[in-house]
Amino acid sequence: MAEALLEIGELRKVFPGHHGAEDLVAVDGVSFELLEGESVAVVGESGSGKTTVARMIVGLERATSGRLVVCGRERGGRRARPGERQRRGRDVQMVFQDPYLSLDRRQSVESGILEILDLHFRLTESERGARLAELIDQVGFDRRKAAAKPARLSGGERQRVSIARALAARPRLVILDEAVAALDVSIQAQILNLLADIRQQTNVSYLFVSHDLAVVRQVSDRVLVMRDGQIVERGATETVFRQPGEEYTRSLLECAPRPGWKPKRRIRVQS
Repeated sequence: MAEALLEIGELRKVFPGHHGAEDLVAVDGVSFELLEGESVAVVGESGSGKTTVARMIVGLERATSGRLVVCGRERGGRRARPGERQRRGRDVQMVFQDPYLSLDRRQSVESGILEILDLHFRLTESERGARLAELIDQVGFDRRKAAAKPARLSGGERQRVSIARALAARPRLVILDEAVAALDVSIQAQILNLLADIRQQTNVSYLFVSHDLAVVRQVSDRVLVMRDGQIVERGATETVFRQPGEEYTRSLLECAPRPGWKPKRRIRVQS
């Protein structure tokens, strides 16, 4: 049986209100597992809590309460020490929606990837060069542009570089937060095919955070549907798509673009 890379139990995140405002419960009692080699999608509208869950897993937010185990290590509420943060980087990496904001504008593609290699591994000069070339090829990036900086690259090229940087640490889990949302449809398809190939080659696991049901169907084995900080439906992706059990899930599916698509109605979400 595959090992559980993520074990999440009753995870809760509350952001305190300011100037008399009420506290905001962003995540409320979320529980799920993600197995080695698996791709799980977390879907929901803006404000559903899906990105907050992802940020707690990677360590960008601390949970208010609940259990969070990543690669067999429980993550408590205390701030991670430098050595511990480095080790966590070899467990899980995150690819964000906007690659231009997540890349250093002053760094070339080559130097940005080598920075990650030098942080996590002790490699000889020849090993560094070989690993750099391997990563560039793995994400389908043009080697002739290795000296370019982000401003000289297209959106799709920047996202390929972001994926290469994430893979450079050899993580067991990659979290993709709306990673293709800012790309046009044809480039989206290329990146999704690339991610599928990388998963097959490396057995890396994915947690795919998205509002786009069409994207989710293409990349995930299981899907978790979130609304108002809670999981309202879960199951095998094809089962959820063919026989959704919740009205909210059916509403999301109705809004997913398809050939001849016309919006039937808007989803009304309580604030």
